[in-house]
Amino acid sequence: MTASDALLHRLEQDSSLAAALAWPGDFDIDRRDPIEDLVLPTGRPLLPVAGCGAGGTYYLCGEAGADERPVLYADSEGQATLIGADLAEAITLIAVLPFWRDLAKGFAISELGTELRADHPDFDAERDRLLHALGLASISEEEAAARLLIVAAHTAPDYVPRVPDDDHLPYELLFPGSPA
Repeated sequence: MTASDALLHRLEQDSSLAAALAWPGDFDIDRRDPIEDLVLPTGRPLLPVAGCGAGGTYYLCGEAGADERPVLYADSEGQATLIGADLAEAITLIAVLPFWRDLAKGFAISELGTELRADHPDFDAERDRLLHALGLASISEEEAAARLLIVAAHTAPDYVPRVPDDDHLPYELLFPGSPA
């Protein structure tokens, strides 16, 4: 069993850990039914592992048991991005930056973090407990955002999904200006 498989299994077995990712991270392992079936240009399989309240889906890319299984997020509006080289990196990002999708809209980390903490004053303590319980190292919001952009830059061309018929264009990049 790979580290990503083990981490997913742990979340499936521990509802309190899963709930800590569902709010405020909006990574809900009970929402695994994507709005539409997607395929990758490489033909690598996509395994839905979680969804968000806005209809987006998180996927592990590649064969079960493969060493490399990056995590792809595809939203309900036809945009997609890699968010982690593996599930551990993606979950760390979601725990540290639950508002990560808003970064694609140009919002500043400091502004989003201030709003989150105003509404959820125990966020830092809860985030630290979650990461510790999962055996994941905590990183700063700035480190998480930088890593997100690095990983997102590797979305195209191999991880840009599309609906598997000729009438649909590939999804657009959620972070089109990501550094290479």
